[in-house]
Amino acid sequence: MVAAMNSLFLFRGPLTIRALAFVKASNSIPIRSLPLFHRPPFSFRRTMSSTGATNDEETSARVAAADADTGGPTIYDKIIAKEIPSTIVYEDDKVLAFRDINPQAPVHVLVIPKSRDGLTQLGKAEKRHGEILGELLYAAKIVAEKEGIVDGFRVVINSGPTACQSVYHLHLHVLGGRQMAWPPG
Repeated sequence: MVAAMNSLFLFRGPLTIRALAFVKASNSIPIRSLPLFHRPPFSFRRTMSSTGATNDEETSARVAAADADTGGPTIYDKIIAKEIPSTIVYEDDKVLAFRDINPQAPVHVLVIPKSRDGLTQLGKAEKRHGEILGELLYAAKIVAEKEGIVDGFRVVINSGPTACQSVYHLHLHVLGGRQMAWPPG
């Protein structure tokens, strides 16, 4: 136990506390051996294994949500205007698809509408957005074909701060090139 704790002091910041809590918990009765009614709730066990990166994403999402409906240009508007360089995978008159700069899979492409038209998040979609939503999904399929992952890929839309949406310009994540786990998140 002492050797394990000494090696844990190599960690800095909030991970140290989580790691120590894990060591302390792991030296008690294993959770799996407890009867179901004595086990801590799943969310508690999951919280113990979360990382600081998740908290950073949650914080970024809350900050971004505060400016969500100001109408100011987003980073995606700047990519559409070619003010910020990107690796474009697909483009037509309504949709732009480009590689994510922080990929979460071997293939990670963002698909965005060229005109926001008030569509900052899926939760704010209106009937009039039906056509562009269809265009975005069709573009996701074209991206999957171009990237050679049409036999297995995932399309993710984060909508709102609780889903960790950090850019308020509707966008689809096309992910593939590896086995996707289920359930996600």
